[in-house]
This record gives sequence, C-alpha cells and structure tokens, in this order.
Amino acid sequence: MARPAGQGLVAGVDVGGTFTDLVIFDPASGDVRLAKVPTTLPNQSGGVLAAFDAAGAELGDIDLIVHGTTTTTNAVLERRLSKTGLITTQGFRDVLELGRRTRPQAYGMHGSFTPVIPRDLRLEIPERMDAKGRVLTPLDEAALRDAVIRLREAGCESLVIHFLHAYANPAHELRAAKIAADLWPNRYITMGHALLSESREYERVVTAAVNASVQPLLERYVARLADQLAAKGYARDLLVMNGNGGMVAARDVAKEAVKTVMSGPASGVMAAVATGRRAGMPNLLTYDMGGTSTDVAMIKGGVAPVSNEIEVEYAMPIHVPMVDVRTVGAGGGSIARIDAGGMLRVGPESAGSSPGPVCYGRGGSRITISDANLILGRLPAARFGQAAKAARQAMADQIGTPLGLSTEAAAEAVIRVANTHMAGAIRMVSISLGADPRDFALFAFGGAGPLHAVALARELAIPKVLIPARPGITNALGCVVADLRHDFVRTVNRPLDSADMAEVHAILGQQEAEGRRLIAAEKITLTTTRAEYSAEMQFVGQTHLLRVPLPTATPSRADLQRLFEAAYHARFRVDLPTIRANLVNLNCSVIGQRAELDLSRLIDPKERMANAKPKETRPVWFSGWVDTPVYWRDHLPLNLSLKGPAIIEQMDTTSVIEPGCAVTSDADGNLIVEMSR
Repeated sequence: MARPAGQGLVAGVDVGGTFTDLVIFDPASGDVRLAKVPTTLPNQSGGVLAAFDAAGAELGDIDLIVHGTTTTTNAVLERRLSKTGLITTQGFRDVLELGRRTRPQAYGMHGSFTPVIPRDLRLEIPERMDAKGRVLTPLDEAALRDAVIRLREAGCESLVIHFLHAYANPAHELRAAKIAADLWPNRYITMGHALLSESREYERVVTAAVNASVQPLLERYVARLADQLAAKGYARDLLVMNGNGGMVAARDVAKEAVKTVMSGPASGVMAAVATGRRAGMPNLLTYDMGGTSTDVAMIKGGVAPVSNEIEVEYAMPIHVPMVDVRTVGAGGGSIARIDAGGMLRVGPESAGSSPGPVCYGRGGSRITISDANLILGRLPAARFGQAAKAARQAMADQIGTPLGLSTEAAAEAVIRVANTHMAGAIRMVSISLGADPRDFALFAFGGAGPLHAVALARELAIPKVLIPARPGITNALGCVVADLRHDFVRTVNRPLDSADMAEVHAILGQQEAEGRRLIAAEKITLTTTRAEYSAEMQFVGQTHLLRVPLPTATPSRADLQRLFEAAYHARFRVDLPTIRANLVNLNCSVIGQRAELDLSRLIDPKERMANAKPKETRPVWFSGWVDTPVYWRDHLPLNLSLKGPAIIEQMDTTSVIEPGCAVTSDADGNLIVEMSR
C-alpha cells in the first residue's frame, strides 16, 4: 500500500552515457538504497526502470522521483534534433549562422559549424521594432501565414518565432504565435522573448532554436517514462532537473526544454553544495571526472554558481540560467597518442565504453588514461585479467618506445599530461574569476575523479580534498537534495544614471511574485521560499557583462553603482571611476527549499569496522614502486586516521592517496585528505 504523501521514499535517478544511477532515501528510517545499471539507448526509460528493479523498490512507496537527464544535451551535441522551422524579421534569417564572427579554431583556416536550423527552413517576413519597442514596420500577417504553411508542409515538427527587438516589445511575436497556433499541427511553438527577454538577438535566437528543436524529443521521453512509472505504481509527480540546479514538474518541462541542457552536471554541483554544507566546507572547487570528460565548477559561500552566458559548444550560446560548469575532454577513456611533432597528447578523443580502453578487453587498441592508471597499480590488475597485459604492451608500443621511456614512465607521463588539462580547467573557474584555489577544498567525484584528485590538489596548492561517500553516484544524489527553482531575466539596457529606479523595483517585484506563484503550484513539501536578486552590468562601451548580487529588490541608484564597482574591482583589480555604468539586465531567482536529507547512511553503518584494516597490499607507482595498503571504503571507521600512500576502493570508484597525505573521515563518511607540506 502506498504511504501518505510526504512520508514516502525520495528517489534521485541520473542517466549518464554509460550508466544509470539511482539513490533512494527513506526519510523515516534513514535507510538508503543504491543501484547502478547500464544505460539503455536509445530508450533511456528502460534503464531507469531497471535501476528501480535492481534496488528492489516498490514504486507505490515512493513519494518523489527527481530525474536528471542527458536527453537534451546529447541531442544538441550530436545534432539529433526535431525538424524545426524559423520565422524571423526580414533581413535576419542568417543571424543564427553568422553569430559573433568567431571561428571554431582560433588559428588556421579550417573549421565547421552546423546550425540548429538549416537555412532553407529559416524564413523572413516583413515586420520591425526598434530598440525602444516602437513599431517601424507592421507585422505582415498574410506573409506570416504563408511562412507557417510552408514550414508545416516542409515537415517541420517545431516552430520558432523570433523577431528583432521583441524583448523591448513582444507584441509582434505574441500576435504571430496566436496566428500560427491556428495553422500549426501541434503546440511546439517557441517565441524568442518568452524564453529570453534580453537584448542580443543572436543569443536569443540560438536559445529559442535549441528549445524548439528538443521540445518533442524531451516531451516524448518524459511522457513515456512517467506513464511507465505510473503503470508500476508511482502515483506522484515526476520532477526533472534543470540546468540551473532546480527542478520542474515533468508535465511542464517541455515548455522550456532548453533549460534541461546541462541537467546532469548541475545535479552534481548541487550534491557538492549539500555535502560541503554538512561538512563545514562552503567553498569548494568541484571536479567531476567521468569516462569521456571532466566538469569543474566553483562553489563560493555554499552557493552554486549560476550563469546566463554558458556556451555549450562552439557557436552554441544558451542564455538561460545554468550552473556554471566548464568542461574539458579528459576522462578515463581519453586516448593518449604521439602527434606528428613527437609530442604526447591526451584527449579530447575518447575510446568511450565500446570498444573502450585496452584494459576493458572489448577490442579497444588505443591507450587511454584508464590503461595508465591500471599500469601504475592504481587499479587492480586481477580485475582485468589478460587485458591488463595487453594494456602494458600497448603503452610500451604506442607511448613508451616513441618517447624512449619505460612502460611505467610512459603511463606516468600520460597521467601528468591529463592532470595538466584538468588543472587548467580548475584554474579557469577559479583564478580567472579572481579566486585563489588555496581558499577552497577540492570536491572530487565521478567514476575517475578520486583517482586524480590528490595530484591535482597538490599541483594547484589546494590544501584539502573532500571525497564524498558515493563519488560515482553523486549526480543522482544531487537530484534528491536539489530545491525547486525558477529564474527570470529582463533587459533594461540603460545607463545607470538615467535608469528609472521605480521601474527597476517593479521588475524585480514582478519576477519574485511570478516565481513564488509557480513554486506554490507544485505539490512538494518545502521548508521555506526565498528570492535572490542580481543585476548584469557593464561600463558603457564594454561588451561583456558582470553579474552583481543585490541584497534587496529595492536597491537605490547609489547601491547599484557601489556594488558594481566593488564587483568589477574584485574581478579585475581595476577602478574606472570616470566611465559611466550601464544597467543591462535584472535577474531574480526564486528558490523553494526542501528539507535536508540525512547523508550519513550513504555507506551502511553496519558495514563499518572498528579499525581500518587493509584487505591487501600491492605495488603502486609513485615516481617508483611503493608497497601500498588497499582498503575497502565501506569498512573504514568514522574515526578514520590514515597516512598515505593508500588505495581506497569502493563499489563506484577508487581513491588514490599519495605518500605523506593525511586522511580522516567526518560524520557523513566523507573522506577528507589533507595535503602534505
């Protein structure tokens, strides 16, 4: 029998490219169930249901399921999109392709770019607003109807209506959408201003085009999954993680499908926020290393970084609020090679899961980071059988012999090059933003993150590494600890000294009221609802924006000037007192906070032993072979005190502790590694 609402289990499920991860919390007893099963492609819902079966869960007992998905992200990156048409202002059909006149490669004359909507499906009609929202050319409704019919007959499933300066006056877009609704065979009609009410037509049209082209894909997937869960007894709302670190009901998610881009990385950052808060570490550099790539982000003061200016890939700026995660092509499957100039390169090309690294024994022949970790003893050779010998031979043939190195030295070189790439990404989210890595702890997760975290922390002079209890399922954990969240942005684009402050206060107030209305409509138990305000500003004549947090929804003009100058100085260490400030966008985030879950039982307390006893000792390479104790994570006591070197293995990852480092554990079972001096 299903439990009453609010008393049932809470589940988070994250679908990755290789595995689908599940974590189920019982708030009443504190019990935790975990599952990790292969992702089923192309129908990911099969893997989700298999994960619940593997965990032995009765879906009727589950009060809430939160789902992190890669459906939209993968569709965009692989260009597996619904056929979409665009209707835009006369003369502006090529904005989507011209972009910002950048190049795929900074140097050289070659590169390629595939726009989300091909040129023959981008149609122009007469209409025009100016930047102040005044009508210059009336909407040609007959031309609009002709364009809608042409795109419908061309087989388009989704439609984008994007007019110049609609952020200043959306009247033409609203009228066009109303006319199109009578002619279009479904409800997949996206208006540019409805998603992104800010200037910069290129970013606005890309965001709208991505939204429209993934809407049908996401809605079909989520509807199919919701129906299958309901058929097995789940009687509540299915929630889906958004890229901003919040979540939205499945019934509404397709309306703004673009907001689910970066859903998976966002959930990992939210798990880091929750774990760091409980561990007393509000300042974290998150480091998520998987099989193909590494995602990094900076958490400051226990707050996830949200940006409106994420570029998912070249010429793909998606200007909706998303957790600010940067990605580099370095994962366990990243391929190492010697280039034409005799230099060792690692990534971004990956062996993937099939055929995978040489050590997987699935036919892979090119050496990878995972092979290097195996050769150095960080992974147990016995687990890989004869494939371990094949990996050694491949390392010698492909890397060692060309560079004149031993097999071990070649493997160490591969690891060092990969670590350099990942350290660069961490510098990009910290030093480049005016933060000192020494003021943070490194939060290491993902299937491969704890293998490299200590070495990275040493290179970056980060004093501590925080390894959560279940690094390999952290993204699924993020789904169950995330809050409800709605973000709003509105363009003002006025010099600060001439901005109407009453209008500023009204915009922020309206945004907050709408967010609170949307959150109140959800059937989720919350502890509180709060609003966060910010402005995006620049000095007049500059291009890039700086986000300035605001303490209230009613800042004075002097407050905005002071806060902007302080933020600018903190970022660039420069004062520009004689240049006018420009107020570009106003933002409001409304957050419905859920009750905190007890994370101390992610590792079963009954498995813990009174003392730390190694299960074996094996040689591990630390600039030479060192006999190193190997521990099973689930058996380690909470009062842990270890000195490196050590290898700590668990169900979902392996942690490498370098010589001289000290390891302790907190009340939640997180490992805290302090760097040797």
